Amino acid sequence: MMTDMTGKIALVTGASRGLGAAVAEALASAGAHVIAVARTSGALEELDDRIQAAGGTATLAPLDITNEESIASLCKSIFDRWGGVDLWVHTAIHAAPLSPVPYVDSKDWAKSVNINVTAAARLIANVEPLLKAKSGTAIHCDDPRTGQKFFGAYAASKSAQRALFASWAAETENANITVKGFKPAPMPTATRARFFPGEDRAPLKHPKEEAARLLQII
Repeated sequence: MMTDMTGKIALVTGASRGLGAAVAEALASAGAHVIAVARTSGALEELDDRIQAAGGTATLAPLDITNEESIASLCKSIFDRWGGVDLWVHTAIHAAPLSPVPYVDSKDWAKSVNINVTAAARLIANVEPLLKAKSGTAIHCDDPRTGQKFFGAYAASKSAQRALFASWAAETENANITVKGFKPAPMPTATRARFFPGEDRAPLKHPKEEAARLLQII
């Protein structure tokens, strides 16, 4: 049974493709008004077309989550218009090319830390007041790769991101917000294709299936 999100405001970061897009569509189908955040305007517009075709509604926010001013401005606009958010699902990620640790490119390392760690911390700081305003829930989508060959930059930045959300969850145990983690099953996304080119994609879960499963933990 689909979670009823009628009248709820849901913020999805990393909403243009893959799991993020599937989550945005699922939330809209469940009745939520979705605020979809991603850098790619074209992909967001395609997402909006699908949401509207299914009878849902969305507000598009094409921006770079590493731009602190843009995030702060977005969150202020959300508060001014809706008074907060009931749900935040964070799926945005930078997947650095696989590489032995001694040969990780410095630019890829910096981008991994900037998007996967620094931006996540800034988002938490800016979104928390919106969640508190509506006793909302934050869901962090994880992909543990610690100790796997060639995943050093990706795994390190994801581990740091996981630590941020875990500490935030512990800090808010007695607050009026809930912070949860979600580990999706392997999906045939563009990110996974970069990691595992040539993989048989048939056994992988469709992002829509995992989006439906995510909605069950809200």
